[in-house]
Amino acid sequence: MSHFTQIKYFEGCRSALGQMARVEATHTAAEAFRKDMLAGPKVKYHESFDLVKVPYPTRYGLRNAFAHEALVEYLHLQNRLFVVQFETSEGLKTLLVSPSDHERNGETPFFRRVQDKTPSLLVNLVVKRQSTVPKILKKIGLKPEDVDYITYDHLHTQDVRRWLGTATEKGLFPNAKLLVHRREWASTLDLNPYQADWYCPNGVAGIPEDKVIQFDGDIMLGEGVALIHTPGHTEGNHSIVVHTDEGIWVTSENGISVDAYMPHLSTAAGVADYAVITGTEVIINGNTLENSIDQYISMVQEKTIAGPSKRDPRFPNIFPSSEMTPFWAFRGTTPAFYVGKAKFGKLQRKKK
Repeated sequence: MSHFTQIKYFEGCRSALGQMARVEATHTAAEAFRKDMLAGPKVKYHESFDLVKVPYPTRYGLRNAFAHEALVEYLHLQNRLFVVQFETSEGLKTLLVSPSDHERNGETPFFRRVQDKTPSLLVNLVVKRQSTVPKILKKIGLKPEDVDYITYDHLHTQDVRRWLGTATEKGLFPNAKLLVHRREWASTLDLNPYQADWYCPNGVAGIPEDKVIQFDGDIMLGEGVALIHTPGHTEGNHSIVVHTDEGIWVTSENGISVDAYMPHLSTAAGVADYAVITGTEVIINGNTLENSIDQYISMVQEKTIAGPSKRDPRFPNIFPSSEMTPFWAFRGTTPAFYVGKAKFGKLQRKKK
């Protein structure tokens, strides 16, 4: 699209042979990018909406750091939709970030197995379905035809056919296109068994080619919003970077809690001790472990771009796409910092 521009800050940052040299190079580039992003315009609107709370294994979400003596197999993840509006040379654009179709996403093989072997009463106790994407858009007065783009930091568990349509199913968002990193799209179409366990079967099958925009590297979508390639959790993982009055929000699932970006301050069982013992700066979300070295670098990159939170400057302004949330049944998983919700600006109706 003509209003997208390539971002050059991070080119070559991961080319050094030394692993920590790559971290430092990326950190330096992230500081420069953050400075210029803050000097630029803000988005017109950014708001988060709760979709569903689901269980997720602690051994993945807090990789190696969660204290095993706590005897808690799962933590609770709050999955959200983000609605973003921003100006471009082609006018106002509306972006849906992480519009999860959780009614279909349950067919992801890993979660299908968990659900099938768990009594339905227990499933209903732990899985909290709060709303759906269509209900949220109707509530805020956004019409399906007003959605220009949808994007996900990565395509784990996602089924996007309901939104974009196929030859046999009309898409709910007739004008929307999927923004996806070229590596993520290629991976989704050609998965090995370990990765396939986390992708929704046929989740992108039959989607018309003209409904998908693949990008390379890092791109600026318009005023105040960028997509930054942050590989690790998946090869094509990207972070959504949004400039608001609360500073720069950075959203992805490389980490499942703000605690994961400042682990020495974490109140989750064992995490702070693990950070001190190992000297780690971050705790990766490692269910697939496609590249833990890159994921470490990406999380440092994300928290550097985000900068300090205005809510608590000890923590970075990270807004995980799925955030570890307190739950009475999962002892030891309460984070020290919880974002919860954010709203900036006012939703604008497009001029006809």
